[in-house]
Amino acid sequence: MRLHLPLNALRAFESSARHLSFTRAAQELNVTQAAVSQQVRTLEARLGCALFKRLPRGLAITDEGLALLPVLSESFGRIETVLKQFEGGRRRQVLTVGAVGTFAVGWLIPRLKPFRETHPFVELRLLTHNNLVDLAAEGLDFAVRFGDGGWPATHNTLLLDAPLAVLCAPAIARRLKKPADLANETLLRSYRTDEWPNWFAAAGVAPLAAKGPVFDSSRLMVEAAVQGAGVALAPPRMFVHELQTGTLVRVFEAELRAGAYWLTWLKSRRLSPAMQLFRDWVLQEAAATA
Repeated sequence: MRLHLPLNALRAFESSARHLSFTRAAQELNVTQAAVSQQVRTLEARLGCALFKRLPRGLAITDEGLALLPVLSESFGRIETVLKQFEGGRRRQVLTVGAVGTFAVGWLIPRLKPFRETHPFVELRLLTHNNLVDLAAEGLDFAVRFGDGGWPATHNTLLLDAPLAVLCAPAIARRLKKPADLANETLLRSYRTDEWPNWFAAAGVAPLAAKGPVFDSSRLMVEAAVQGAGVALAPPRMFVHELQTGTLVRVFEAELRAGAYWLTWLKSRRLSPAMQLFRDWVLQEAAATA
């Protein structure tokens, strides 16, 4: 037999059980203490058991009440979460994007404000990764990755080319007149071991040994360069702010084309409206800055 229990009574019990007080529950629900007490009595009558022991100085929840409370708390919490999506008269859509940290800080974040203003009902959740990402396991709608775009399980759309160049602090830049001068500097490295040898080849000079610290993020590596720890090989277009303010200097014209930034999503994933909005927007922004 199905019980038809009044929602107000269930809410009155859940609040009273959390506070162990009819008075505090009444304050939370914006009703009188008598109304809360009556609602709980109605619920107890329907269930045929006591949910509280009424004590001189408060309430004690019974075993039956303890069994019911977590189910109601979880249910009301889920209802509240869903209802929040309808604030403003329209359902909010969650969009989760994972991006390489360098791209997130250097390109995406400075452009997010117009997207939020144009699409206020898209709740963007931005995560960062170091180019190793599992969209399905991490619950990502999109991932922005650096590389050649050859990932078989995903749709891969080119966003931006990102050639690498030599970047360093101004004090170090003043010492560098030609690529061979790098022999006297600490060459900061990424986990891609072929970058410095390939850059020297592109510059037309004999390769020098790179023995500096290894970083899993170009953002961290360039921050080390800004602080004078060495010379970095990184994409200048991801460090426009540092270059404009003079905390970072590009030296030498030679650059290495080692990959690009790609927007990726699972081939098995059907695009939601929020995903379509973001994809169209980010591709338009990338085309405007290409």
